[in-house]
Amino acid sequence: MQFSLWLALAGAGALISFTPGAGAINTMSNSLNAGFRRSIWGILGQQAALVVHVLIVALGVGVLVSGSPLAFNIIRYAGAAYLVYLGIRQFLSKPAVQEEQAAASTFEPAASIFRRGFWVNLLNPTAIVFFLAFTPQFIRPEESLITQYAILTATIVAIDILVMWFFFAAAARSFQRFTQTERGQLVLSKVFGVLFVGVGILLAFIH
Repeated sequence: MQFSLWLALAGAGALISFTPGAGAINTMSNSLNAGFRRSIWGILGQQAALVVHVLIVALGVGVLVSGSPLAFNIIRYAGAAYLVYLGIRQFLSKPAVQEEQAAASTFEPAASIFRRGFWVNLLNPTAIVFFLAFTPQFIRPEESLITQYAILTATIVAIDILVMWFFFAAAARSFQRFTQTERGQLVLSKVFGVLFVGVGILLAFIH
């Protein structure tokens, strides 16, 4: 993977991780109820599910690449368009205060926190669709697919762990209060919406 493409991957990965979602809510909930240090178990569970999603997408895309490079490019451009669509939808979304997840016991076993994080990400209905749109943007069919997917997965996982633990978990209380106001949600929706549209357009021309 070229360094310039990896930088784009790292930037896009950071954007994805910073976008509030089910994983961020789960991380904040764990940090508030089980403590900052123990919230890492939920984050690791989320990463395990993320790896499963990437493996599913990688197997499907690998078969597609070997059979039809044209189909691969069609999916790549469709994926970029999907990212733009997500950005527009995010930008136009209305504030909706999300309910907190059930409080976790302070003495909840690490394995239980890990399992909850795993299922929160694994059962996200849009995750596989999103990765199907996202990952082909950084894959070159003529290069080793295994190496590229290994780099992509390691990069996304490392960034997501850092963001989840040192941003969402560390700033759980203040960030949660911010997202519970209509004004705060509107600001986040506009910012992340514009960023997603920009990334989608950029990725369409990066190859």
